[in-house]
Amino acid sequence: MTAVIVKAARVGLQSEIDVVAARRAVTQWAGDMGLSILDRTKTVTAASELARNTIVHGRGGTMSMEMVRDGSRSGLRLTFEDQGPGIPDIDRALQDGFSTGGGMGLGLPGARRLMNEFSVRSGTGTGTTVTVVRWKP
Repeated sequence: MTAVIVKAARVGLQSEIDVVAARRAVTQWAGDMGLSILDRTKTVTAASELARNTIVHGRGGTMSMEMVRDGSRSGLRLTFEDQGPGIPDIDRALQDGFSTGGGMGLGLPGARRLMNEFSVRSGTGTGTTVTVVRWKP
C-alpha cells in the first residue's frame, strides 16, 4: 500500500536559523500526531542533523514534511533535498566516523538509526535527497 499524504509543508534551509525553524516545525508536527517524547526526540534529532547536512554539504535546500497514513498506521515523513555536489560514495558516507566536513561522522548513520525508515539518493553534481519516516507505534 502507498502512503497517503494527510498534511504537507516545506521549510527552506539556507542558514542555521533555518535549522532552528525546521526543528520547531518537526517538534510541533510530531507532537500534533501524538508521537511519544522519545520518538519526538529521535525525530527532531534526525531532522536537525539532516537539515544541517543540507546546508553545510548541499549548500542549502529544502525540508518537506508530510503527515502520512499507510493502512492503519500514521507517520511523519521528512525529505531533505539539495542541489549540491552530491555524495560520491553513499555506502562510505553511511559508515560511522566517516566525514568529509571534519565532523564526527554521525549525521547520516545517526539519522538512519534514529528513524524507522531511511533512504538516500545522490549523484555527483546533481544533489542529494534523504527521506526518513517515523511511524507512530
